[in-house]
Amino acid sequence: MNNISSQTKLTVGYILIALAFSVAMRLIWVYQFSGYEPYMFNGQFMINTNDGYYWAEGARDILSGVSQDNDLSPIITATSILTAFFAYIFPFSFETIMFYMPVVLGSLVVIPIVLIAKSIDNLELGFIAALLASIAWSYYNRTMVGYYDTDMLNVVLPMFLLWSIILAIQTNENKYLLITALDILVYRWWYPQSYALEFSFFGLILLYTLVWDRKNLYNYKLLAIMMFAMLNIDGFIRFPIVIGLFYAFKQEKFQKYIYPIFAISVVAFFTTGGFNPIWSKLKAYVFKDAIVATKDGLNLHFYSVMQTVREAGQISFERFANRISGHIITLLLSVVGYIYLVYKHRIMILGLPMIGLGFLALTGGLRFTIYAVPLMAFGVAFLITELSVKMPTKKLKYLSIIAFTLAILYPNYKHIDAYKVPTVFNVDEVKVLNKLKIIADREDYVVSWWDYGFPIRYYADVKTLIDGGKHSGSVNFPVSYVLTNPSHKAAKMARLDVEYTEKAFDIREKNKHLEESKRVRLKTNIEEMTKDYGFKDTNDFLASLSTEIKLPKKTRDIYLFLPFKMLGIYPTVKVFSNLNLMNGKQKREPFFYMSRNFNETQNTIELGSGVSLSKAQGIINIGGEKVGVKRIVTTYYDKRGTLQKNITMTNYNAPVSLIYMSTYKTFLVVDEQTYNSLYIQLMVLEEYDRNLFEQVLTNPHVKVYKLKI
Repeated sequence: MNNISSQTKLTVGYILIALAFSVAMRLIWVYQFSGYEPYMFNGQFMINTNDGYYWAEGARDILSGVSQDNDLSPIITATSILTAFFAYIFPFSFETIMFYMPVVLGSLVVIPIVLIAKSIDNLELGFIAALLASIAWSYYNRTMVGYYDTDMLNVVLPMFLLWSIILAIQTNENKYLLITALDILVYRWWYPQSYALEFSFFGLILLYTLVWDRKNLYNYKLLAIMMFAMLNIDGFIRFPIVIGLFYAFKQEKFQKYIYPIFAISVVAFFTTGGFNPIWSKLKAYVFKDAIVATKDGLNLHFYSVMQTVREAGQISFERFANRISGHIITLLLSVVGYIYLVYKHRIMILGLPMIGLGFLALTGGLRFTIYAVPLMAFGVAFLITELSVKMPTKKLKYLSIIAFTLAILYPNYKHIDAYKVPTVFNVDEVKVLNKLKIIADREDYVVSWWDYGFPIRYYADVKTLIDGGKHSGSVNFPVSYVLTNPSHKAAKMARLDVEYTEKAFDIREKNKHLEESKRVRLKTNIEEMTKDYGFKDTNDFLASLSTEIKLPKKTRDIYLFLPFKMLGIYPTVKVFSNLNLMNGKQKREPFFYMSRNFNETQNTIELGSGVSLSKAQGIINIGGEKVGVKRIVTTYYDKRGTLQKNITMTNYNAPVSLIYMSTYKTFLVVDEQTYNSLYIQLMVLEEYDRNLFEQVLTNPHVKVYKLKI
């Protein structure tokens, strides 16, 4: 121990303190909801991110050794494999490991932050930056307890990559060539979308080399090994290439081949995909189209899911600043501080790719802000340390560091204390899925909106049509159609979509064994349906669902999972099928208004947003326009838990209906199209055709029906 330098001891001490701080802040949520049963299943807290159930399904299937063709279980993904490994070696329950993994792995970000600061001889800078970065709004939100997703390492790994790149350029030591390449391999394994950020680092190092250090042969070694590690090919191929290169670069006889090897790496980059993966992500998050058309066949037009994903939407500058630093002033100081830091330590310019990706949030959506968090934390921390050294005494120096650090941490702590995010499902919803697991077969389908696909698959162990990873406009259309159209049409579409989905699986399997020229070209389910039923216009096919048509042979059962919480996103669900697929034009938007904050006066019921009901006249005022009410419906649950309803017809010719769901303290104002939709009829009113559906499971939170055709 005596051989360990005081700086190393201080480095380890700062890392351990920052780790403890980060973990402690993430346990606030656990303290707040300790013993809160709606968030617990089988005595364990449930996770609070929908996508987490995707990785959970894969880890569960790895541990059980049970999976099947076309069940979409991610048994070969890094997150599922690592989770299964932890569950195998640690004496904790599977649910506990999932729940706390983000706390432990997400907190590891403090290590590269402190190590980077050590590389520029400013450990206090690293300590302050580590404290701030570990709890900054967006980073906390996406690594908090229960937020079981790839984000728990999506910033940690590139920060380690930045650290290894900085040390490589500073020291020119061969070991950092290997560390950098291995980090890229692990990062790509963990998060395949890391391609763009890796290439940004490569590009900046190349620029740095050409401008300031073009004669340094080591830099070209670094660039070459990075490029080979980044190639858009299987990691099992890249790994031996990287190891071989590392061995070669250590040999003196290979030094004369460095430039040709670098040139070969660039050629290999373009021959294995080049910028295509980067461009595809830019199109998805930056150049977002509302309507996306297929490129062959009927040239159908579908609504783009990116128009409805909150994470991909534009955000205000205030929210942007809060998510990165906790406050606008802190962010502005961070920007100034980072510029000053680069001026003092030129090597820190290598952090620009993460800042650039983080600032993409202004146009690409809030999910990107986490990438800028550590570098902006460096900026404001550097200002604090620079100001402290100007203090006249040592005591004032440390007092200023403490005061300013607490000042930048406080807004983030307040956010953590107020950020009481719920679990994805409450215990009553999960109990329904757990019962459905017993009733349904693994080959059966459960139809619901994509938000609920992953948890449905995890708890009920069934198949779904759409989920958090499979939700393009073409696959969303049939499910949206099922949920928002009358039951007789919805039932047929549900059967058609399931059977055509299975048919597509079979075709893909057969295609694997055929030459390219003999493979069957798959189109969207809705296009295949249109052609198989003899139509050239999808609108004509959809119209035929109102008539008696011959359905495909039933190969499995289909269940409908209708949660009450979907009521809040009903208009979003509807938009995917509320368009003319032949030309992409949106149809008239159905009327849907929901109010949970209402106020009853002597003469009216004020529903908010300029909507009110005149009790005497039975007329609804919508934005100053008086609209007649066709029917007034009141629903409630009796002591046996059975839904009861009172329906009063008031004006047969009126365009809207008023529904008061007393158990939920919720008002709905809907037009006739929405009132007759499958979701409103089966979930809200429990009105259904016994020839088409059978009610299987029900409670106030969710209704499950079985399709009988």
